[in-house]
Amino acid sequence: MKPYYSYEDILALDFPPLIVYAVPVMVTLTLLEWFLRRREYKHELAEAAARGTSPEIADKYKYDVKDGLAAAGVGIGNLISTAMVKALTFGVILFFYNLTPLYVPTTWWSFIACFFVVDFCRYWAHRIAHEQRFWWATHVTHHSSEQYNFTVSFRLSWTQHIKVIFFVPAALLGFDPFVFFICMQIGVLYQFWIHTEMIDKMWAPIEFFFVTPSHHRVHHATEEKYLDKNYGSSFIIWDRMFGTFCPEEETPNYGILKPVNSYNPITLVFHEHVDMLRDMATYRHPKAWWRIMFHGPGLTLDKEKYYGFYKDNGSGGNSAGGAAAGAGKVEGALEEETRGNVLV
Repeated sequence: MKPYYSYEDILALDFPPLIVYAVPVMVTLTLLEWFLRRREYKHELAEAAARGTSPEIADKYKYDVKDGLAAAGVGIGNLISTAMVKALTFGVILFFYNLTPLYVPTTWWSFIACFFVVDFCRYWAHRIAHEQRFWWATHVTHHSSEQYNFTVSFRLSWTQHIKVIFFVPAALLGFDPFVFFICMQIGVLYQFWIHTEMIDKMWAPIEFFFVTPSHHRVHHATEEKYLDKNYGSSFIIWDRMFGTFCPEEETPNYGILKPVNSYNPITLVFHEHVDMLRDMATYRHPKAWWRIMFHGPGLTLDKEKYYGFYKDNGSGGNSAGGAAAGAGKVEGALEEETRGNVLV
């Protein structure tokens, strides 16, 4: 028989804080990575001096400590914001769990099944966050670093918690809230180790099924062929199924095409929100606001045409993720400056 929970029941459940337990391990690995990269950089500098070549050749091994500290600041802010909205996120999942007549008993296999469902939901939450500017604003912080190391995993926006709505299907399937939140924590922890250049491609079966550092380096890349690829969090099979997979061929360049150029955590978190609101303030039409928020991050609007100061109707363009946003005679002309998951 399905157990129903009140909000007080959920708060009373003893959820093991897996992420808190993992913090010492993550900090240790981050410091170890910094030490190894620093040693590599010194070695490459010495090699360049011995060959009489420019020391700039060693720059790809240089570890930006300020960038790492900025990521730590963002990560601490994320922990604080998570605690502040805990009641909201728990409440949303609990509401839909109690609403559905479905129930998956809490057993060992329910954790496995729930993890797959949660990861599937995370794939689509992640993909939409790259294809619609409103959601991109909650995610761009994670892509703002031009380095690729363990500290990048700490760059989680303080506003990303609104994406809890993408995980409602897991609650509607009847997975116990305890099982759901454990799987959510495991999924977040999994993503830590894939943010490094220290691990090369792995054994082929692992590369085929799971997200690896090689896959995720592609996702953070700015090269055209790598844009809008490898959205998977734990399983790369979703990308293979939905046509968004791309293997790593050469070492990518990282970041976003419109760099933030700041180490300030507040700027890193809110710069896209500010830019989006500034663009919306340029227009007085609700349709323009809608298109700015829910079309691609690279979208621009032709103001004169959009306000109706024109004779001919325009036509639709493409979304940032490459999907058709519409064609034919539609009110307002849409133009794409460019495309891709790193466009702002």
